[in-house]
Amino acid sequence: MKIEQLIRKNIQALKPYSSARDEYKELGTDMIFLDANENPHENGVNRYPDPQQTTVKSELAKIKGVKETQILLGNGSDEVLDLVFRAFCEPKVDNVITLPPTYGMYKVLANINNIEEKEVLLTNDFEPSVKKILEAADKNSKILFLCSPNNPTGNTFSKESVEVLLNMFNGLVVIDEAYIDFSKEKSWLKRLHEFPNLVITQTLSKAYGMAGIRLGICYASEEIIAVLNKIKPPYNVNELTQKRAIKRLLDVKKVKSEIHKILKERTRLIEKLKDISFIKEIYNTDANFVLVKVDDANKRYSQLIDKGIVIRNRTTQPLCENTLRLTVGTKRETKILIQALSEI
Repeated sequence: MKIEQLIRKNIQALKPYSSARDEYKELGTDMIFLDANENPHENGVNRYPDPQQTTVKSELAKIKGVKETQILLGNGSDEVLDLVFRAFCEPKVDNVITLPPTYGMYKVLANINNIEEKEVLLTNDFEPSVKKILEAADKNSKILFLCSPNNPTGNTFSKESVEVLLNMFNGLVVIDEAYIDFSKEKSWLKRLHEFPNLVITQTLSKAYGMAGIRLGICYASEEIIAVLNKIKPPYNVNELTQKRAIKRLLDVKKVKSEIHKILKERTRLIEKLKDISFIKEIYNTDANFVLVKVDDANKRYSQLIDKGIVIRNRTTQPLCENTLRLTVGTKRETKILIQALSEI
């Protein structure tokens, strides 16, 4: 597959915005920058941030075992996904394929970018229907979105199905791994070099506990990352976000400890849910949430709201009739949730 054949023509011809921070970053930190009309009085954030987030990428490269040139950072994963749309999908011409039930922003971004969205439902056991996906694809199918572990179902897609799709789909395959740190399965990052069309997105919002700083991550070939860098806003990740991200990435021990606590609490939550009479099924999960089928999702959702507990009602999603999605909270929050479920 030749990636350049997937890129929009206007993006190929685009000359990206360039700042002095990009052009002279190799000359050292003793340069005097009088180019950007910044306030010269130091307060920690009076200068524009590093447009390439070099230090953050350096730490991520060490942790993930990839090159810095294979990383793109964005203002949350949603910006990263939007950049992929804008680089590779021609409005009113191209299409993308999604696998409901799945993360709702794929549809929103397709609509924003005026791109047709083809939906191919997961199977009843929440796995990709490989044959139907390949049948739905045509010459204008530019991106296939695989959320694994999947939101809202929580399961990780089978390696066999994903590998077939990576080899057979004639476009980009974006694997959204927002919840991969909670999974017993390995990330597809280990095989990034095998598939030129593979794009992996991750985030610091879930396992790293930094949803408030909005930092999304894209891993792909150097060729794909170079294209995305051409169209990203020059200073899309602010200085405060970069500093907090670096601090958190350096505290690997604490992150691993928190993940362990969440997984332990997930196990405890699932055991407690088994005693709730109106819960009909508890689905397997590799994420920091649990999807359950109940007798009446709308009723149970409203009852929990009345008790001051907000969960996610997924009953309107395909294959998710009468299901509720429960995030794994603290031990105290689990206790309150189970007590409320028992009372209603």
